[in-house]
Amino acid sequence: MADYLKEASLADRGLIIGYDTRFASEDFAQAAAEVVAGNGIKVYLCSKATATPVISYGTLVKKTGGAIIITASHNPANWNGFKYKNEQGASAPSEVTAKIEKHLSAALTTGKINHTPLSKALDQGIVQHLDLMPIYVKQINKLVDLDQLRQAKLKVIVDPMYGAGIGYFKTLLGGGTLKLVEINSERNPLFPGIQPEPIAINLAKLSALVKQQKADVGLATDGDADRIGIVDEKGVFLTQLQVFALLCLYLLEVRRERGALVRTLTSTTMIDRLGEIFNVPVYETPVGFKYVAPIMLAQNALVGGEESGGYGFRGHVLERDGILAGLYFLDFMLKTGKSPSQLLDYLYSKVGPHHYQRKDFEFPENERQAIIKRITDNAPQSLDGVKVAKLDTTDGFRFILADNSWLLIRFSGTEPLLRTYAESDSPARVERLLGLGKKLAGG
Repeated sequence: MADYLKEASLADRGLIIGYDTRFASEDFAQAAAEVVAGNGIKVYLCSKATATPVISYGTLVKKTGGAIIITASHNPANWNGFKYKNEQGASAPSEVTAKIEKHLSAALTTGKINHTPLSKALDQGIVQHLDLMPIYVKQINKLVDLDQLRQAKLKVIVDPMYGAGIGYFKTLLGGGTLKLVEINSERNPLFPGIQPEPIAINLAKLSALVKQQKADVGLATDGDADRIGIVDEKGVFLTQLQVFALLCLYLLEVRRERGALVRTLTSTTMIDRLGEIFNVPVYETPVGFKYVAPIMLAQNALVGGEESGGYGFRGHVLERDGILAGLYFLDFMLKTGKSPSQLLDYLYSKVGPHHYQRKDFEFPENERQAIIKRITDNAPQSLDGVKVAKLDTTDGFRFILADNSWLLIRFSGTEPLLRTYAESDSPARVERLLGLGKKLAGG
């Protein structure tokens, strides 16, 4: 990483290093700081576990050459990871990661690693501790009327899923009439009983509490808080596609903002419909926010989103922010006086009903090519009695039907999983399409 910063003429700008609540994350961050400092590059080392979007935004304010974040995001407890955010606070594009990998190979070959012990680096001032919270709070205050939200007569239950999002909503929304309850808010690297991904299967406790305590909404952030999951007042999980469309509707109708909408190909066609209604362009990208961010930058887009629950917003940072997305959703409720389920009904009154589900299957890695060949050789002309209007192979196999329903089969980019996705006008049709997808793949 240090070698790349030198090559890219970014070394003199320094680097932020942050980490999440996983096992030994702070130790990995310290080790990274010692190496970066040992290469003569200034390090701003986060003084506590910090949410990824907070670090991403911090790179803009501190004008650093980027940030290293020790996090495995939404993945299971036995993983940890190393994220690099570029000088724009965004996910590094493929050409940058390729350069870093080249330097990685060289470092492994030579075995030469410079490092300065942390205590010495701190004494020398080449490493300094940094709390990014004040910088982030100042920014959020510009984007959302926090004073108004604090005085809302709402009861909100927040589930940071033992992750780096612990305490943010309390800090931002505390001190008023809004009642906020936080669960799973202690550090526990085992993530007991859950995987820190804010999807329905992991949010049973949140759903039950929302119903039991008669709360207005439940908000959940993933392990590093760049994704959001939302549970309505009845304890029903809103799919990520519904939430994305609702956030777009909020920005377009309530805030009266205009600009392009950017979505990944696994996301919802509701975005296209909203684009037509509000006369704004819609751009589609492959899966991954690293593809969304460049389009957002080039088009000065209003919002960019993906199926995993990650949404980025104009005027902020070219990266997903689960905390800001949650605040925007609360503001949508406050400004309209509607509950989450009423907001969904309102959305459907504009774009028609859209239902969605994703199912994942483990597969032996040596069968990857056989699965691809099976789907290629048996590509259907129709699915569930409806003609296949188009086959898109940009990322996997996406069958777009004549009635705008769709089925996608693709391999995960980070895990040994085959994913099937479907969106249609009823839950029953979604189930049938997913079943056909599994059958096509040979499952």
